[in-house]
Amino acid sequence: MENQYITLEQWRTLITVVDTGGYAQAADVLHKSQSSVTYAVQKIESLLGVKAFEIQGRKAILTPTGQFLYRRARALLEDSSALERAAKRLSAGWEAEIRIAAEVIFPTWLLLGCLDKLGMESPHTRIELIESVLGGTTEALLNGQVDLAIVGRVPPGFLGVHLMRLRFIPVTSPGHPLHQLGRKVTMDDLHAHRHMVVRESGSRRDTRISSLEVSQRWTVSHIATSIEAVRAGYGFAWFSEEKILNELRDGSLKPLPMGDGGERFTDLYLVLADADSAGPGTRRLAEIIRTGVETECMHIHDLE
Repeated sequence: MENQYITLEQWRTLITVVDTGGYAQAADVLHKSQSSVTYAVQKIESLLGVKAFEIQGRKAILTPTGQFLYRRARALLEDSSALERAAKRLSAGWEAEIRIAAEVIFPTWLLLGCLDKLGMESPHTRIELIESVLGGTTEALLNGQVDLAIVGRVPPGFLGVHLMRLRFIPVTSPGHPLHQLGRKVTMDDLHAHRHMVVRESGSRRDTRISSLEVSQRWTVSHIATSIEAVRAGYGFAWFSEEKILNELRDGSLKPLPMGDGGERFTDLYLVLADADSAGPGTRRLAEIIRTGVETECMHIHDLE
């Protein structure tokens, strides 16, 4: 019954014949006799009832069917190798999945870069990302939904490492009426304009700002929507500089000229859900995030 199935070694032989340009060359590379290489290819042809090669002079040329088999065989061997690598990582203790909750105010570009770096080191470790506000992040930790989290406040019973201090500035689109006043913008000026708020934000800066007595307010579910609304001129909001780097650079968002008290600060912490039992992948991701913040955000004002 074994002979009724094509083995990976037989597929590897076929690929080597193609890559080296002939049976003799493949035999040298594989350290086998030419007859055994020929037999392996003939076995594939016999079992499938097809012709993979045509002999032209001293070279073995792929038939159209052979070209198809060659492409699929390469994919099969690549998948097999990937499976072996993944199994070795898992046997070494790398997690199959890592779950992370991150405050939406954490720089997205930085987080994605950190996840990509982990992916290059352990490509078969899946990532589940929850983009949350403070209350949602705390709930994810308390309910055991995540392995690590980036939070604005460390919940009781957890230990956190300080990551960064984010500076928030009030901004609007360049053409917004608040930029046409020709003087410093006051809190009274803000009261007459629409304020963009992210729903259920639990950070201190959002709690304070959402209490403003404004004539109009739009509450949205995600910070990306808020940024887009402010860019379009629909209102004003406080955003961290790191979150709107591109918009500040291209001029689609412009800081409001407010006096003292216009800027606000929020600290972010990295928390392991269970520091004692965290797997090597989770610990590695935490290390990557800490290093990423240190190297990519040196201009962020940090705590002394």
